[in-house]
Amino acid sequence: MPVLDGVEVCRRIRAAAAQDYTYLIVLTAKGERADLLEGLAAGADDYLTKPFDADELRSRLRVGERVLALQAGLAAKVRELEEALRHVKQLQGLLPICMHCKKVRDEGQIWHRVEAYIEEHSQARITHALCDECLARFYPAGEDGGEDSAG
Repeated sequence: MPVLDGVEVCRRIRAAAAQDYTYLIVLTAKGERADLLEGLAAGADDYLTKPFDADELRSRLRVGERVLALQAGLAAKVRELEEALRHVKQLQGLLPICMHCKKVRDEGQIWHRVEAYIEEHSQARITHALCDECLARFYPAGEDGGEDSAG
């Protein structure tokens, strides 16, 4: 190449550090061992010398495709794990809770209603209902179908 050789192209592509991996095969007339080592050190994934065999090049390209597919699968798994970790970190550890009013203290030492704290630190949404004990204690008329307890 007139301005840049393949080794320099490899260096520049690796230095750019694109988000998606670029698989690089150097195809060159330079066939010395030192040239091969320099190309691989510059970031080439494979190295072929001219004249080259077309079947060999196709085989090496298929290897590159497999490597890229594996890399894409690994990147997807990393994203899944990072997302799962974000969910785990949202609500974990010890929660200081008032033994009387049941408010929860946050990292800033501010007290919140349990419902507000849970909604802020997780994807859960709170809806209110009555357990059987509270229904009987606070709404005794509600136990027997809502009839008035006075008769």
